[in-house]
Amino acid sequence: MSGVLDHVMMRVEDLDESLDWYQTHFDYEEKGRWEADTFTNVYLGPEDVHEDGAVLELTYNHDDRTYEMGDAWGHIAVRVPEGELEDAYQQLMDEGVEDYRDPESCGGRYAFVKDPDGHEVEIVQRDQGAKWSIDHTMMRVEDADEALGFWTRKFEYEHTGRWESDTFANYFMKPEDAAEEAMAVELTYNYDGRSYTMGDAWGHVCVRADDLSEYWDTLMEREAEDYRDPESCDQRYAFTKDPDGHEIEILNPDD
Repeated sequence: MSGVLDHVMMRVEDLDESLDWYQTHFDYEEKGRWEADTFTNVYLGPEDVHEDGAVLELTYNHDDRTYEMGDAWGHIAVRVPEGELEDAYQQLMDEGVEDYRDPESCGGRYAFVKDPDGHEVEIVQRDQGAKWSIDHTMMRVEDADEALGFWTRKFEYEHTGRWESDTFANYFMKPEDAAEEAMAVELTYNYDGRSYTMGDAWGHVCVRADDLSEYWDTLMEREAEDYRDPESCDQRYAFTKDPDGHEIEILNPDD
């Protein structure tokens, strides 16, 4: 489906360690790999990921660089069935995953762990999608109205959920006709006017396009940022940015 989120990319410092972590604890399997002279991309997800579901892209640069996490990106969230949060978290603890934020500390509604590079992974309860499939990716934004308008106008996303609290608000967005199993974008807006640092441990989210050139032309007509156009990327993909600087890849998944 054009417009649905295809993957979220993280950079890792030890590819073998990261692959072992996600394959051991989330039972992910390798969905694809791209070996270049200077980097390797590996795509991971559950065996029975939905056709509209998103996968995880791990990027490993061969020059042994290190990364800064920043705080403009928050986390990815993975699914477990309703009523199985405690058991799923205990399974991870038994397997040696670090105890970061257990279900009790989160009111019994969700929990968090960290991968070997420090990327936060939320565990949420959902009755749709394969176990451990990606539910959403969270980004922090400095202007909620601007961020919501960006996803609504540029990508034709709609609200699928929201949570207002005393100090912050969360807004969940995805394409209107996307399956329940599709990954959402979670926009987090804190009311205290703080600003964020992007860091480089997180890379981008990726949106599928049935026709890359046509999709890109529409984004340009809607005044999205011309960051890396299809021509500069050999007509295989392109990149824009949201108002806060989060990178968004546009990809024809058949390429």
